[in-house]
Amino acid sequence: MTPDLDALADAIRAKHAAKGRILVAIVGAPASGKSTLSDRLYHHLGGDKAGAAVVPMDGFHFDNAILEERGLLARKGAPETFDVGGLKRTLMALRDTPNEDVYVPLFDRTLEISRGSARIIAPDHKIILVEGNYLLLDQTPWNQLHGLFDLSIYLDVPEEKLRARLMDRWRSFGFDDDGASAKAETNDLPNAITVARLSKLADIVVTGG
Repeated sequence: MTPDLDALADAIRAKHAAKGRILVAIVGAPASGKSTLSDRLYHHLGGDKAGAAVVPMDGFHFDNAILEERGLLARKGAPETFDVGGLKRTLMALRDTPNEDVYVPLFDRTLEISRGSARIIAPDHKIILVEGNYLLLDQTPWNQLHGLFDLSIYLDVPEEKLRARLMDRWRSFGFDDDGASAKAETNDLPNAITVARLSKLADIVVTGG
């Protein structure tokens, strides 16, 4: 199912009309289409000129050195491999200091690292689309984020469709079928199940993917 961008944009604008700056969580499993939907909504809302901006959760990945020290490198992308405290502080800054520039990190998939202060969220940005897997996860410490969002959107995609997309993703990174399957089955799909089973109910659910 193709998301109804007009309906989603209307819901976001309705929230925005009642407040100054709003934070919108766009949530789903790996390969559910969060980044694509966030980008499409960003443009549908008018982009920077209209005060929209995107903040990806992936910018808060722990560095590989930290993951290796903790024995978590093979699980990179799992809930425990993110700096949730740093994400929370950034979201609070976006909410509580709307008249100041806030600098957010971005994840570089080519380098497999987060680049600090890679995007500016300026006072003119009033609709902040925050996209990520675990923003509605109902377990500590992720559940500390729930109250920071004014609206939440969840992409509900069947597991088989996620599996096919993940296989395609890893093939595009140069893995053969066995390598792509190993990547998907040992990390991405367990993370997808975590998102599906342990996320708090969103305000809006988009089904089908």
